[in-house]
Order: sequence, then structure tokens, then C-alpha cells
Amino acid sequence: MELKTNVLYYGDNLEILRKHIPDESIDLIYLDPPFNSQADYNVLFREPTGELSEAQIRAFSDTWHWDLPTQRTYEEIVTTGPPQVAKMISALRDFVGRNDVMAYLVMMTARLVELHRVLKPTGSIYLHCDPTAGHYLKIVLDTVFGAPQFLNEITWQRAGAHSDAKRWGRVADTILFYAKGNKWTWNPQYTPYTEEYVKERYKYVDEATGRLYWRNTMTAAGPGPARRFRGALLDAPPGTHWRFSQEEIDRMEAEGRIYYSPSGKPYVKSFLDERQGRPAQSIWTDIVMSKSGRERLGYPTQKPLALLERIINASSNEGDVVLDPFCGCGTAIVAAHKLDRRWIGIDITYLAITVMRERLQDSFPDIQFEVVGEPVDVAGAHALAEQDRYQFQWWALGLVNAKPVGDDRKKGADKGIDGVIGFVEAGGKARRAVVQVKSGHVKRDDIAKLKGDMEREKAEMGLFITLEEPTQPMKTEAVSAGFYHSELWDEDYPRIQICTIEELLAGKQPKLPRWAAPGFPKAQKIARREGEQAEML
Repeated sequence: MELKTNVLYYGDNLEILRKHIPDESIDLIYLDPPFNSQADYNVLFREPTGELSEAQIRAFSDTWHWDLPTQRTYEEIVTTGPPQVAKMISALRDFVGRNDVMAYLVMMTARLVELHRVLKPTGSIYLHCDPTAGHYLKIVLDTVFGAPQFLNEITWQRAGAHSDAKRWGRVADTILFYAKGNKWTWNPQYTPYTEEYVKERYKYVDEATGRLYWRNTMTAAGPGPARRFRGALLDAPPGTHWRFSQEEIDRMEAEGRIYYSPSGKPYVKSFLDERQGRPAQSIWTDIVMSKSGRERLGYPTQKPLALLERIINASSNEGDVVLDPFCGCGTAIVAAHKLDRRWIGIDITYLAITVMRERLQDSFPDIQFEVVGEPVDVAGAHALAEQDRYQFQWWALGLVNAKPVGDDRKKGADKGIDGVIGFVEAGGKARRAVVQVKSGHVKRDDIAKLKGDMEREKAEMGLFITLEEPTQPMKTEAVSAGFYHSELWDEDYPRIQICTIEELLAGKQPKLPRWAAPGFPKAQKIARREGEQAEML
């Protein structure tokens, strides 16, 4: 099995891991598996007969329910998994019950076993979670990786304040940090000193250079020999020893780096401009995802770039391979590419794949990467439509750079409109083209309905994407809609356009005003190997 890097995989990450990722080939894993902490925590513990909120139906549909696939995965773990993992998951099921949170733990356990397999002996894993299931996930990780391999529970303050009714404001997530072996990559990270800390500690000024410093002790606990200072032999205070060699002391004296108190006690001058900052601890309060700004893409669970840069800088080196098996909008992938790591991203929705593709191309215009698992011909498109029409719809919208709207899983929620493309007209006026996607059984009435949807939505243009070839009556109906005239470009565009999947795969795009806006907010361009962490606040 050959490892491909700088690649996005569409599909179930369990299957992708087993088919495409070799043993001990990954240096660092970061995962932020979907778990909707925005909803009432207790609702996830209802038995399968209970109803979930609409938001949870969207987040967990076909993923975290105790159903036949979950039962099969559970049985696979119990019968063929590592013995200690089989015992753990069986005990958890007896305690938690067969409900959605247990389904989540079963599916995560199967994936964590595979992630342990693909991780190098010197590799490490960061699992991002929230209080909903973090305590259960730690049990799973302790079992799969071994309790001694637990390194840190990092608390990340993701928001400044919340007004949560009748409880303390929930503003933090947990990141569980484990190593696979006894040696792992580690590069210390630092945070800037606060003004108060600098004023309190670095309050001395070097007379020769004007640099700020603080007087650091030159001793450590335990016995040791005397050293010469200013030509005289000097013993360390009782119970301590000089923590520098004579050669180091001579060098520091020659460089004016030793301060002598009025009593003659030596101190080493620790200069402020030579310090990297304070070593980062396990509580991170300095990285916040702003509610707006150039980094924000509108993805509900997007994480700050600075957060992933800190993790990747700490636990990998240039050229290493970073894997994100739940990559969502791709922040870990963007951070890895920026920091000159190789990377692999996996996601089960074409919505995420589309967001990641656009984000990578916006951030790094010259980037080269591969997408594995998306249709490359009409036969593949038919297969996807038969497998999952919602994924087919999201994929087709990505072909024209349209943003999905509504939730088609709730009957009638989208009112017939699957996507939208915005564009700007003269005077900065916002205009829209609405998009409808059909995978089969197309007819003239579909175009007539699109006309009605355009009028209702007050859209200037409409696109009809079809997997099947359009009929002649459909084409005639589309032509009868006439033209949209752009004042900005002084050009006419067919008001309704029919686009076949075959044409789109061949590179033929609909004719739209040239200032057509991207489906998602455009990501900012990023320079690689900057050597500095992204802006944190």
C-alpha cells in the first residue's frame, strides 16, 4: 500500500483508513469529530425511539445512531478487536445503553483503533472534544493507546463569555493529547509575555547596552564545587551548587552577563530580547475564533488557524505527514500546508470537500493536490446519485461553485432551491442566481417550476443542473425565459440555463456575470513557511 499525501479523500474515514493508509505512516493526527454541543446535551441520550432536534438530525443523520451498521461495528470490535478494547466497549454499552451517544463511542472506537495502527511509533494524536462525551472518549483513548501514553488534557477557551441559563457559561473545549510510543516529536511552544509580567520581572536596565533584564539565580539544589568569580574562588550557599561550569562563568563575565549584588552574590542577567516568551501550558486562553473577519468561512465548527498551527508546530517537523480524518472546512490541512508539512484530509460529505477545495485554492493559488473518491465521469456521477442523492446534490453544486441552501432532508425546507450563486451589479447591488439539481426523470415542468422559484425568490437568473440529458421541451421552456441584462458588464445572459453533468465535467461552465461571488466566503491568501504562528486574537 503506497501512501499518498496532499490528498483529500471523500468517504467514510474508517474505510479510507483501511484501504489507503499504511501501518505506521503518519506523524501527527488531529481530529475534531462531529458532536453537536450546541444542542441540549441530554437529548443525545434518548433511546432510538426519542426525537432529536432538527440541528442534531442534520449533524448526526446516517452517522451517530444505534442502527444496524452500529450494531455490526460493535460486534466487529467485540469479536476481532484487541482484547482490552473489546472488554472496554462491552462494559461501556452495559453502562451507557444502546443510544446515540453509545453509537458515537462505538464508531469512534473503531476509528481510533485504525488511527493507532497508522500512527508512527514517534507520532502523537490530538482529539478535540467538548464536555458532552469527552470523559467517555478519554476511556476509549486510554484503552486503545494505553493510559501511560496520555500526555495532556488541554483546555481551550474558545469564547470570551456565554450567558447559559442556570449554569456556568460553557466557553471551553477539551483537546486530549496522546503519544503512541515512549518517544515522540516535541517542539516547545511559547506565548508572549504580558505587559504586567515584563514590568514586574524585567525591571533592570543593563548599563552598557540599555537592554532590559532580570536577575536570575546561578545556583541549584545539591552539592557542587566552588567556582571563580572576578578571580576569587566562591562557594555556593549551603545546600546548593553553581549550575554553570567554570568555562560558562568565564564567558558570561567577559560578556558582562553577570550582576553582583552589594554583598557580592552573583546573578546571571536574563535579557528580555533573548527570551521566546513563556512556555505554553495546558490551558489556552490566547486563541479565539472571531465571529467575523477574513478567516471566518461560515462553517459552523470552524477552528482558528492559530490553534492548529500551535499543535502542528509542537508535535511535527517540516516534511512530516499530518492526518485529519474529520477535516470539515480544512483548518488542520491549511495549517499543515502553510507550515510545510505533507497532509491527508478525509470527510464524508461533499459539502466539506467543496469548502476545502476552494479554501486551499484561495489560500495557496499554486497548490497541487488530489481529490480521491469524487466522480470523474458520468458513470461515477450516476453511482453517487444512486448511493446518496444529497451527496450528489452537494457535489453538483460544487461544480458551479454554488452555496447550498436549506436542509433538503426536511421535506419542503428548501422550497425547490438547492443552491445560490451571488453576483454584484452596478452600484454594488447584490444579485442572485438560484440553482436546482436533478439526478433523473427531468421534464419540461421542472423548468417551469424553476421559473416560479425564481420569481418567488426574486432571483435574476436560474441554473438547472441535470444528470440526464434535457428534453427539447425543457430547452424550449428555458429559452422562453429570455435574457438578463447586466448593467455593470453591458452584456446579456440567458436567464435560465440548463447545465448537464457531462458538460460540467468537461469544463463547460454556465455563463454568469464575471463578478460572480464564490459559494463560500473567499479564504485569505496565506504565505507558506512564515515561521510565525497565525494571529491569535
